[in-house]
Amino acid sequence: MKLTLRIWRQAGPGDAGRYESYEVPDARPEMSVLELLDALNSRLVDGGEEPVAFDSDCREGICGACGVTVDGRPHGPAENTPSCHQRLNPYSDGDTLRIEPLRAEAFPVIRDLVVDRSALDGVIEAGAFVQVPAGSAPDADVILQGHDEAESALDLAACIGCGACVAACPNGSANLFVGAKLGHLALMPVSRGERSSRARDMVREADAEFGPCSLYGECSRVCPAGIPLRATGVVNRERLRAVFRR
Repeated sequence: MKLTLRIWRQAGPGDAGRYESYEVPDARPEMSVLELLDALNSRLVDGGEEPVAFDSDCREGICGACGVTVDGRPHGPAENTPSCHQRLNPYSDGDTLRIEPLRAEAFPVIRDLVVDRSALDGVIEAGAFVQVPAGSAPDADVILQGHDEAESALDLAACIGCGACVAACPNGSANLFVGAKLGHLALMPVSRGERSSRARDMVREADAEFGPCSLYGECSRVCPAGIPLRATGVVNRERLRAVFRR
């Protein structure tokens, strides 16, 4: 099928940017959004034109490197699915797709569809460390943890840090991301020693870089890891807990 792509092209952070239209005459329903961009770039390179820059790594939905906005929706039309797994099944011959970067003030455009998501790294650097005693590895049953608690921690640890939640939020909030990280570490026995200091530092960094959460809920619908909306409440819970516990 033939698809028309309206793609955001921006030479660099200082460039105003603009949309440019391209045609891909040999798109297939089983192709992903990234494979569609691959097909376009092959045609552009063969024609001596500059290919479209975009982020990509594992293409297995686990690295969080990819991330574009398709027709105004981070990653694409399918809920809880990364860009590399967004298929072209919903589209028909002759359709037009608008592809642009993840839009958020905290994610400045570097080039074309590539954005700087280092603000998320700053949150992790602010508090995501664990102090453990050096020496030989302890026996597996020394630190006990209940099954339900462990499963809840693993559910939150599934966050891949792609930033789609920030781009989907009208306020540019990162509370789903921050809540997933704080909640995961708060549930693990080995990382509870820094729980209060971690919450203070990570929340402070998030407040400086991202907007407030108003519980719109768009974040959980685009999250490729399916992090539940209740994770946003972990941020305020851990914030308040850190006030009264040192």
